[in-house]
This record gives sequence, C-alpha cells and structure tokens, in this order.
Amino acid sequence: MRLSFIISHLSFSVALCVVQPAQAQIRVNQVGMTPDQEKTAVVEGVVKASQVRIVDTKTGRTAVKPRVLRVAKSPFSDKRRTLIDFSRLTAEGDYVIESGSHRQTFTVRSGALREVSKGALKSYYLMRSGMPIEAKYAGQWSRPEGHPDTHVLIHPSAVSPGRPAGTVISSPKGWYDAGDYNKYVVNSSYSIGLMLCAYEQCADYFRTLDVNIPESGNQTADLLDEMMYNLEWLLTMQDPWDGGVYHKLTTPNFESFVMPADCRQPRYVVAKSTAATLDFAAVMAQAARLFRGNADYPCFTERATRAALAAYHWAEQHPAVWYRQNEMNKTFQPAVSTGEYGDGSVADEWFWAATELYLLTADARFQHDAQQRQPAAFSVPSWASVSALGCYEWLTQCPDDAMAKALRPQLLAWCDSLVATVPSSSFQTPSGNRAQDFGWGCLGGAFCSSGSALLFAYQLTGDNRYLTAARENADYILGRNAMGYCYVTGFGTKSPMHPHHRVSAADGIEPPFPGLLVGGPNPGQQDKGNGLTYPTSLPDESWLDNADSYASNEIAINWNAELVSLIGWLDSLEKLKR
Repeated sequence: MRLSFIISHLSFSVALCVVQPAQAQIRVNQVGMTPDQEKTAVVEGVVKASQVRIVDTKTGRTAVKPRVLRVAKSPFSDKRRTLIDFSRLTAEGDYVIESGSHRQTFTVRSGALREVSKGALKSYYLMRSGMPIEAKYAGQWSRPEGHPDTHVLIHPSAVSPGRPAGTVISSPKGWYDAGDYNKYVVNSSYSIGLMLCAYEQCADYFRTLDVNIPESGNQTADLLDEMMYNLEWLLTMQDPWDGGVYHKLTTPNFESFVMPADCRQPRYVVAKSTAATLDFAAVMAQAARLFRGNADYPCFTERATRAALAAYHWAEQHPAVWYRQNEMNKTFQPAVSTGEYGDGSVADEWFWAATELYLLTADARFQHDAQQRQPAAFSVPSWASVSALGCYEWLTQCPDDAMAKALRPQLLAWCDSLVATVPSSSFQTPSGNRAQDFGWGCLGGAFCSSGSALLFAYQLTGDNRYLTAARENADYILGRNAMGYCYVTGFGTKSPMHPHHRVSAADGIEPPFPGLLVGGPNPGQQDKGNGLTYPTSLPDESWLDNADSYASNEIAINWNAELVSLIGWLDSLEKLKR
C-alpha cells in the first residue's frame, strides 16, 4: 500500500489509499466530485449497464443504477470504451464503481476540489528559492535555504553603462521555474498574470483560502502573498539604468539532480529581451492595480507602476530584441544551455502590456496601443501566447468597450468549438480529442487553460454548457483519462511518484512534492533517446512516470498556474452555491 498525501491548511497530513493495478480498467475522477455535477466513468472495452455496479462503501448497497452514455472508439487506435453516466448520484459519501473483477473508489462531497486547490497553490511555497522551507509549513518537505542569489553576475550579453560584465547584483526570492533551479522572467510573468486573472474573478474565494505559508494571517490573501514573493524577485530583474528587463537568471548549465543548497555553479542574469520586458510591464501594471491600497505592501503599487512604465518605454525603444541563445553563445561566454523561452513575435505581449497599463492609468495612449495589436482570433493562453490575458481583462473589466464587444464572439466561438466535441469524445471531455491536444505541457495548456477559457465564457453568458465542459477537463486531469492517473502529485488513488523535478528526486523522500501538475502525454517523446522506452506512440498514452522523462513528466510553474486557475475557480463556484 502506498501513501497519498492530502494537503490541509495546517500542515501536510497523510492518508492511506488503495493501490490501483498498472492498467486500470475503470477511469474516474479520483479526487472527488460535487453532488450537483455531471458524473461519468469510463470502462475499458464494451460493457452493459447491468455489468456495472456503484456501491456505497458504508452500507455495501447499490447506490444508484448507472446508464450507458455510449461506446466510444478512440480517435487514435482501435480501442473501444464504454462511457457510464451516474449523475443521479448526489448523496455525499464514499463509493466504489465495479465492473467484473475491476473496481475503483471515488468520493462525492461538497468542496471536493478544495484540497487540490490548496495543494496547487501551496506548491509555490515549496518551489521558493532564497529562503529555508520550514517544517511547520512544509512538513517532511522542509529543506535548507538554496540559491540566496545575493551574488549574481552580469553576463557579458547583459551589459549596460552602469553594469559592466561581471558586476555583482542581488536578485533574491522568486520561484524555481520547473524541474530545474533557474528563474525565467517570461514564464514567471505569465504564471503570475494568469493567477491574478483568476483571482480577479473569484477574489472572495481566494481571500479565505488559507494554505499555511509564512505570510498566512496577514491582511492579504495567501494567493497574493505568494505572487508577491515572485514579484519582488521580478523587480530585481530590471536594469535601473534603462528600464530593460533581463531574460532570465540562470546557471550556465542545468544543475545535476542535487538539492538546492548543494548547487555550486555561478549564477548570471543574461541578455535583455523585448518579450521579457513587455511581460514584466504587463504583470507589474496588473499587480500594481490589484495591490493598490494594500496595508501589507504599502509601497508596492507606486514602485511597480514606475517599473512598468519604464519597461514599456524601453520596449518602445527596442521593439525587436529577441532572445536567441545559440546566437548569443557565439559571441558571449560563458555559453548558456538552460531553457530558452525564446519568442520571435511580441504583438501579443504588446497587447497584454498596453491593456494592463490602460487599466492601471486610464491613459488613452495605452488603449490605442492595445487596439493596434488586438488579436484577430482567440487563442488559449500560454507563456508564448499571452493575448488571451489581455482579452480576459477587456471582457471582465471593460465589458462595454468596443474592443470587448469585438473580442467576446471570438472567445465564445472558440469555446463552442470545444463543447461541440464532447458528445463524440472518448472520455466525455472537450479537450483530448485531437492528436494536437497532446504535447509538451498539454495538461496545463490543452486541459487547464482551455478549462479556464470555458469558465470565462460561462461567466459572460451564464450558459451551463461551458461550466460542465470545464468540469469535464478537470475530471480528465484528476483520473478520467487514458492512463488512469490523477496527474496531480499526492492526490487520488494513483498519481505520479517520479516527476522530472530535482528536489523531489534528490531529497530522499519517497513521495514528491504534492500539488504539482505534470506535463502529460507527449507523442513527441523527445527524451526517448536517453534510454527511456515508451510503451506506445498513441498521443494520449505517451507518458512515463519516470524522473528522466522531461518531455512528459516535468513540472513547471506555468502548468501549475493553469491548474490553480481552473481548480480554484471551479471550487469557488461550488462554494458559492452552498
């Protein structure tokens, strides 16, 4: 029997869970479903409703008679699966769904997503650099301080008149970006921006979400406190001489799988880029607005406003400075081989930055700049494509503006196209029905970010189709999928134990950090040349629970931001109904 780790607001507690067979035959949300939501299970093969039984574990009696929705054929293979509906089950309790010799436990309860919501947000505390991670907040995952980043070097690619190569600067705090120990402006800005967008939609919920971090108990929501820890690092990444923003803080090479305190490579800030500077301007303006009048951080809004305006001005003077690592390495040493986060198109970053600065300042020139770069179609947000973050702001903060009226049908048309695929899908989900839905970080992008887009559509229209579809994507992530895993570490009856994450691999603790969303099935299988063998090339099954599988099993702050946004918003809606 293995351990599943459930997060409480006081500490990390432990609960024993059922071990599932290697190839589960029954796929269902393993974390919990709310009484009022649609409830679906997927059984491998073709079965009749009479061959499926749903049992109340307390009484041993049949709880409800299920019905067969349909038999679905996988779009990627000849596999056939039976979709079972048991939405009539509304009584809270613990249950087992049985089919032949196969069984899977599940729970129905109010607040079913609460602990996942807390765990996803709490994971950012566990990913902090520059401070000890204490046992009273982290339980067994406590560790000494790593990477204080008070002695960071200016890389030769990043020089300015006031900061020649080799200048020592201090750039503390922030989150480790992913499975590695570096800090990247582009991805940090996107991650904060997305979570702040979610916060704006359900601020009352997040104000009461206590995840037990050092700042808990002050007057600020824990989510905002956690964002501030990374925002304060981001402010150190702006060159005070000209307002430009360094692309990343990094070691020349990825560290080996050792603990943060044992890392010895020098750390550098490297070249400025237009993308990083605009992302910085956007998130600083957004945060300046949301922290206005905050008693815990009284000076932040003024400082962040100045930083955002200076960054925007630098971008206007340098509109096409691309971060091209290979080209940089031909000229400057030491060569850098860590994550690139390169982006050769910044119309979307301009749109987001101009939008946030307009909302902060009401200056018409920023409104004009946003109009000039208004997207022609909606696209789900990612670190490389942030226009949706601007769209969400226009739709919710300025719904009567002409631009909002133009953007609204784009979002709804995109969401309608997703909802239309559900009746013929293999897992009763709007995502995961095309091969292109799977790839690097797909669980964050194709599933969580799409789910959040559906929630924006629900908020704009009140149409329950969008809410149902968003819940269905959450069900997929939490167990109703081709692999039969809950893809969030520490939750469900079968979750990843070996993510590509250096601390989890090096800390000597069997379970990984809880609350981390792994990247998910990736038919590109870019890591298979490293001695890894995938059991199949099917798009939705190209996943390995192996620490060496960076292509399918890495974790990253942007994917977790997408998880926080979807799960937190869904939980807030259920909480409001009670």
